[in-house]
Amino acid sequence: MSKKLEGNGFWESSRIIIPEYKEAYLKLMKDRQRRGKRELDDQEVLLIEQALIESYNTRQSVILVVFSPFDDEELKGVITSINTARREVKLFRGEDDFSWIKLEDIISASI
Repeated sequence: MSKKLEGNGFWESSRIIIPEYKEAYLKLMKDRQRRGKRELDDQEVLLIEQALIESYNTRQSVILVVFSPFDDEELKGVITSINTARREVKLFRGEDDFSWIKLEDIISASI
């Protein structure tokens, strides 16, 4: 007799995954890889602030490591504006290429 007709073989051989279940499963697996942001101590925050201010004052290029839940992003550019009310800095990377970065998302900064 065929193996498909014995025991649970009928159901085992006819599994189908609908696209919605597949997408939900892949999203769940990606969400499980999400990580939390570590807290910076006061000395690290001070070093980041100093690098940002030095880049702003001298127009030197700075390398920022910005937190992301899945993978940290490294950005290089010049700090052209510091918005203390919104706690953001403007990182200028080239002609018409800039981004506003929240201060709490910066993990490290070096010149």
